Formats: sequence, structure tokens, C-alpha cells
Amino acid sequence: MGKNYVDIENDHGETLRYRKHANGRGLVAHGAKVHPDAMVESGAYIEPGARIAAGARIARGAWVEPHAQIGPGAIVDANAQIGPGAIVGSHAHIGVRSHIGAEALIPDGAIIRDDESIPDGARIKTDRRGFHLAA
Repeated sequence: MGKNYVDIENDHGETLRYRKHANGRGLVAHGAKVHPDAMVESGAYIEPGARIAAGARIARGAWVEPHAQIGPGAIVDANAQIGPGAIVGSHAHIGVRSHIGAEALIPDGAIIRDDESIPDGARIKTDRRGFHLAA
């Protein structure tokens, strides 16, 4: 049986230990909290201090940076990046290759389309269907 963790050196020469999440085998850093019912697919990274709620799905290649929060039932699609301290509300959907900036707030049920970029600190507004309204 193989190891249930991986050690990775960051840009500052520090070694971070990631454990493989039981539901999907994605990598979860020491200090992150991921609900056992969340799915973290192989190839996804959850950084220290991040919080992933029950029923959330983090797809392959997605990156949830330190202290970000992903709400219940939210989906972070493939290769999306959630910036440090950002909050993604319950049942929100972050599209493929989208980037959510640091400290941004994505409301419950919001839909961020593929390849969108939300700036740091943004407070997103949505239409009735949940689609992001451009500023």
C-alpha cells in the first residue's frame, strides 16, 4: 500500500505536506479542513487554512489557495483557481479555467462561466438565473 501523503517544496524552500483526500485522492495541505463528503479529485490542490464544505466538488487541476472557503454543494471546475481568502457560496459553480481573485466574494448559487477572471476583492452580483453580471 502506498503513502497517503506527498511532500512538496514551495517557492520559499519550505516543505509542505499534503494528504490524499479519501474522496477523490486530491491533495489537501496540513491545516486545511475538507469535509469527508466533499469530492477533491486527483490533481486538485487545497492549500493551508482553506475550508471545503460538505457536498462541494473540486475538480482535477483546480487550486484552492490559503484561507479560501468553498460552500456546501459548490463546484470548482477543472483548472480553476480560487484566490487566497476568497469565498465561494453554497451551490455556486466556478467554470473551467476561471480565476477568482483574492478576498473575492461569490454569492450562493452564482455561475461563473468558463475562462472568466474575477478581480481581487470583487463582490459579485448575479441575475435571477445566477449568472455573473458584468460591471
